Amino acid sequence: MAAHRSTGPTRSIGRTERAALVGLVAGRARRLDAERSLDELAGLAQAAGAEVVLRVLQERPKPDPSTFLGAGKIKTLALSAAETNVDVVIFDNELTPAQLRQIEGEVGRKIIDRTQLILDIFARRARTREGKLQVELAQLKYMLPRLAGSGTALSRLGGGIGSRGPGETKLETDRRRIRTRIHAISDDIDQVRKRRTQLRERRHKASVPTVALVGYTNAGKTTLFNVLTRADAEASNALFVTLDPLVRQVRLPDNRELLVSDTVGFIDRLPHALIAAFRATLEETADADLVLHVIDASAPDRDRRMNAVRSVLDEVGAIEVPMLEVYNKCDALTPDERRRLQEQDPSALLISSLTRQGIDELVETITSRLALDVVRVTLTFDPDNDADRERIARVYRHARVVVHEAREREVSIVADVPRRLLNRLS
Repeated sequence: MAAHRSTGPTRSIGRTERAALVGLVAGRARRLDAERSLDELAGLAQAAGAEVVLRVLQERPKPDPSTFLGAGKIKTLALSAAETNVDVVIFDNELTPAQLRQIEGEVGRKIIDRTQLILDIFARRARTREGKLQVELAQLKYMLPRLAGSGTALSRLGGGIGSRGPGETKLETDRRRIRTRIHAISDDIDQVRKRRTQLRERRHKASVPTVALVGYTNAGKTTLFNVLTRADAEASNALFVTLDPLVRQVRLPDNRELLVSDTVGFIDRLPHALIAAFRATLEETADADLVLHVIDASAPDRDRRMNAVRSVLDEVGAIEVPMLEVYNKCDALTPDERRRLQEQDPSALLISSLTRQGIDELVETITSRLALDVVRVTLTFDPDNDADRERIARVYRHARVVVHEAREREVSIVADVPRRLLNRLS
């Protein structure tokens, strides 16, 4: 088992928790992948406000069913945690309720797993009532099977002598409360889903195409969103800054309008409880006309991150939506790296949201992708008719006008109209 203390200056800001990170190289997994995963876990721990003071990477054929690492290695972890004055030990895997209890008893420190850590960050970042409800639902679903481990008095289940009394009563009361709360939150989120569906239907009736930004957490989606929409949404070099979806209007160079939505960042092994809780939000992506997959071109494990995003898109039914892969942060690449990336994927769009390199080409590509299925038509209108004046405005919003001729009692427009809107505009 490789254990080492983190190097570099330590921080002592107020009551910052000191964290130990634990990873496992199991079976055919590569050590480099496990180390990168532990690096990502360190970023998550820092996002949760912890200071990483110890890293442990253990190699074994498969996780120990009782202590995850094995009895001997757990004892070593306990000693290392005591030496470095660790407050919390974070495992880079999801632990079973039994493992959590056993490890906590052996190490004598607070033990959490990757899922619990991600849930904690989401809870910190949620701002709107909807975001908070979604996170609470995921936390309660995670907590319910682990409730028995919250104390020895609460874990006496199974009936018979010694199992009756206040312990069982308290546990069952807690479980009932959690199930009741899960039911109430699920109802609230169903209402959110219905409202979102109504809004999407309204947008479809207005014939405004929607572009959804998706990508691994910290890929630069919100910075790109701000560039495209001239908005000022919060963007920072941190994980999971955007939890609540943002939708803004964009006017294209040919004067048509579209909506751009920014979504929650994905991550490898994103907890299923979170995907389920955020389904109402992620449905925005499944219903979009075009998905922009924003990729951090400078990430060393770029392919792993891309696969993680595709996996979540598949899970929420958005994998069939037309997709444009956009390699962001290309200002951090050398000319050779940019050339290799372009050779590897000739259709790749290389941009930098920070320096605005490639943004004009991106907008042109979005325009052409949304207008692929168009038909050129000649439309005539009565300029004195209110309904016709509204139709003219709609043509300018949703089609590309090639010729506009105004005669005495008639306006004639030649335009490239998206085929799906032909009946509505003509």
